[in-house]
Amino acid sequence: MTHGSDSMDSMDSPVYGTFGNGSGRSPEPEPQYSLKMFGEVVKTFRKRARLTQEQFAPLVGYSPETVASVEQGRRLPPPDFAERADSILDAFGVILAAAKHLTRRKGLASWFRQWAELELSALSLYTYECRLIPGLLQTAAYARTLFADQLPPLADEQIEAQLAARLDRQRLLHERPNTAFSFILEEHLFLRDLGGKEVTRELLDHILDLSELRNVDIQIMPLLRHHHAGLHGPMRLLETPDHQWFGYLEGQEHGQLVSDPKVISALQMRCASMRSQALSLDDSKSLMRQMRGAR
Repeated sequence: MTHGSDSMDSMDSPVYGTFGNGSGRSPEPEPQYSLKMFGEVVKTFRKRARLTQEQFAPLVGYSPETVASVEQGRRLPPPDFAERADSILDAFGVILAAAKHLTRRKGLASWFRQWAELELSALSLYTYECRLIPGLLQTAAYARTLFADQLPPLADEQIEAQLAARLDRQRLLHERPNTAFSFILEEHLFLRDLGGKEVTRELLDHILDLSELRNVDIQIMPLLRHHHAGLHGPMRLLETPDHQWFGYLEGQEHGQLVSDPKVISALQMRCASMRSQALSLDDSKSLMRQMRGAR
């Protein structure tokens, strides 16, 4: 698992895109590169227009924090950012030209990148996971354990690159307060004590803190359930600003970005059913506190 977040059995379903190298092993993350040049171009034209980041942000449709992250080269710009910025700043196509070179993201596998870019502007994001804690909720210690245990082994610089990309993605939970994030996690993910009891204790504290955010819902699927709509495996769903839905399904060697309406409808039904089968938000917090106290 290159980004350590999802996996599932293969499905014979229409997909928008399938990513993988077909070599029987997880693809390497794409090579390191810098976003600083693109950020400097945007900042230069913004200052030329005599706009502060706070003034520019609502014009381009993103938060000041997102604008700052792009200008500092800490994140890939959202899909429509370059086009809007070029038009608003009257940049003569320079920003659009610079954006054409932003085709790779440090620490992310190429087959996951397209989904990661959709996340940047999603209105809602639903995640069900039965193998490990989703990347957006992981602590650095938990994520490092995943990367250190990966086979074939990763070099130290690869681990650091993937960890940096993981932590950067997590900024979404705080930088997009108007995006609704919903997670359904299997109880056994915490009982496994991956990385040891201290790592799990820190993980539970971290997820309990995130559950207090108004835009983040976290539900636990208990060990004992006579009916379970998630037996097909992990899945993700998101809604774009244009109200189009995409799904993402991941196996050990590749990921599938799904857009077929029939498949999306099935995934939505399963997700809705699981939300009723999982513990309520309050009961989920109570269970996590109990598991925290037992460690």
